[in-house]
Amino acid sequence: MQTDRLDLDLLRAFVAVAQSQSFTRAGALLFRSQSAVSLQIRKLEQIVDERLFSRTARRVILTPAGERLMGYAERMLALHDEALSAFRQGEARGHVRLGTPEDIATAHLPKALAEFSRAHPGIQLEVTCDLTLNLMDMFHAGRLDVALVKREPSAAVDGQRVWSEPLVWVGADDSVFKTDGVTALVVSPEPCVYRKRAVEALGRAGGRARAAYVCGSLAGALAAVRAGLGVAVLPRDFAPDDLAIDEGARMPPLDDAEAVLLTAADAGLAARRLADHLAHALEDEPARF
Repeated sequence: MQTDRLDLDLLRAFVAVAQSQSFTRAGALLFRSQSAVSLQIRKLEQIVDERLFSRTARRVILTPAGERLMGYAERMLALHDEALSAFRQGEARGHVRLGTPEDIATAHLPKALAEFSRAHPGIQLEVTCDLTLNLMDMFHAGRLDVALVKREPSAAVDGQRVWSEPLVWVGADDSVFKTDGVTALVVSPEPCVYRKRAVEALGRAGGRARAAYVCGSLAGALAAVRAGLGVAVLPRDFAPDDLAIDEGARMPPLDDAEAVLLTAADAGLAARRLADHLAHALEDEPARF
């Protein structure tokens, strides 16, 4: 029988499935079985009289109706948590451990984190900058509450997709942009999204690549590029004005990379507040490019 009431538990299950793109992973986040989560989604679909998800070969995605409901569901859940927090413990407080790569932290986070700190003075932030691989290890080991990391669109990394970023080739001057012979690369240690993009693009163009300079620091990589040790792949927003840039004119075109937001299953209110804030603050990032 259809009802006119949206149950918050059903909405929480809906958001978990939408963000994880999987009924199984949503069940793990909610400490429920896959069948229980599926039943909740069916009940919600009966209430709104719309199909909310469709399945592909590898994941579950929102239908147009699901996209419409998502905004309402997130706001309703956020308001519920805020109201409950106001009466239970007042302003949210606590210590939140955030992990993100150096380039994301430098370009995209300062303003968002400053706004969050002003809005939530009772929450103490601890930010760790490292390679995505190391951050993922820390997150799965329980040493991070929230992580904003890079991923391949096809990678099995759960979480909420925040934005995609166009990548470009960067060199000391235009003479380094050539695909004949072996291209010297300035790269981060493996596995690295940008490194993988460079090798794959050169391979498709019939070229070859070698790691001429391996460095986990953005500053160190840029110094190596300036010295002429090789070319690097960077987000367009990170290419310094003093270096030559190729967006696929002479070098092979590069596929975009993605950034995804991960929140620990046992995250407290303070961590969830940070994750919600970052998701909304960074949702317009593609407009920067």
